[in-house]
Amino acid sequence: MAILQSSSLLTRSSSSANCFGKSRASLYNTNYVLVSKLQINAEFNPRKGFKSFKTTNPLENNKTNMEKEEVMSKPVALQQMYAIMDIAADRAQMHKNIAAQRDNWNWLLLNSVNEMTVTAATLAGIAAVGGGGGGAISLLALKLSSSLLYMAATGVLLVMNKIQPSQLAEEQRNASRLFKLLHEEMKTKVALKTPDSNDVEEAMEKVLALDKAYPLPLIGTMLDKFPSIVKPAVWWPEDETTHEELQVKVKLVGKEETNGWDENLEKDMKEIVGVLKKKDTEEYIRLCKLVLKINKVLAICGPLFTGIAAVGSALMGSSSFGSIAAIFGVVFGAMAIVVNSLQHGGQIGMVFEMYRSTAGFFSLVGETIKSNLEEKEADDRENGELLELKVALQLGRSLTELRDLSDEEDEDEFASKLF
Repeated sequence: MAILQSSSLLTRSSSSANCFGKSRASLYNTNYVLVSKLQINAEFNPRKGFKSFKTTNPLENNKTNMEKEEVMSKPVALQQMYAIMDIAADRAQMHKNIAAQRDNWNWLLLNSVNEMTVTAATLAGIAAVGGGGGGAISLLALKLSSSLLYMAATGVLLVMNKIQPSQLAEEQRNASRLFKLLHEEMKTKVALKTPDSNDVEEAMEKVLALDKAYPLPLIGTMLDKFPSIVKPAVWWPEDETTHEELQVKVKLVGKEETNGWDENLEKDMKEIVGVLKKKDTEEYIRLCKLVLKINKVLAICGPLFTGIAAVGSALMGSSSFGSIAAIFGVVFGAMAIVVNSLQHGGQIGMVFEMYRSTAGFFSLVGETIKSNLEEKEADDRENGELLELKVALQLGRSLTELRDLSDEEDEDEFASKLF
């Protein structure tokens, strides 16, 4: 009996000891979790004179260190390529935002100019019929108000015609699209192979060439909106070794295929380059020149008409130019509204930039083909079948249509069916 009682006491004491141990362990774990979640900024406060501390979880530290080691273990060229990809994506978003802003400029400024011109013409018409019966003071007020509005509209028009907001917006839209295309191109290159220093240098050159072709600032680096010589847009690094005329020095024996190339493909590619240069590029340069002439005429007529209307409004009521001044003040104001709506409402500057960029696109396709043909070794070229496929899709043709292009005798046939 005594043995049973002692064993029972021993069991109860061990059980209570286990419960007490579990309680202490649970309390310790709870306190550790609470302390690990407590975060205090580790910055020195000069006013209070103390430096606080921050407690961190060792597991999180180990995870962060592993991530850093994994990043540092990658080749430097790959890290640089990822950095350039981030820059290209940021540039694309930046140009997209600025394109929306400059498109808003175009519509806000156009509406403001037209409203000022309509108001000025209305005031000039009221002044022409005698100032509404208010006497000389009323007539003077109407004349001054009309002249001031016309002069303000003239000033705004001079600024608009200088910067061409619709053309600026189109430039930024093109830049945004091309930066996105460059970002995807680099992503594909990283997925297919590990980039080297040459790939990094090429990617940097393409980013800088795009920055130069489509500048963001308006002062100093803005593209000339009325160039004396119209050329296709160039947004890729120019190759100084590219000749004006195509000269191929590669010799292939028979019809043996090397890296997707053969004699027939070379012949077809040469013909495509010729058609692109003689037909597509020249046609869009001709359209660029035509649109530029129209834009120049409208850019001169708009401020000129509002200026004449301002002078007419100021001379209304005089004995020498009374009736003629009234006609100038009203009629030229109406003509200015029509001209401004055609130029900026029709976005003539945007049309010019669209044609210029399209001509640049055809030039880029031709330069890509020529650069491949000028390689002395076929292995240094891009795969011929892949290049043929890309050119066909870029021109909106099937492979059969692309191969038949060089055999067509129709002189009016353009290389591109896309534009």
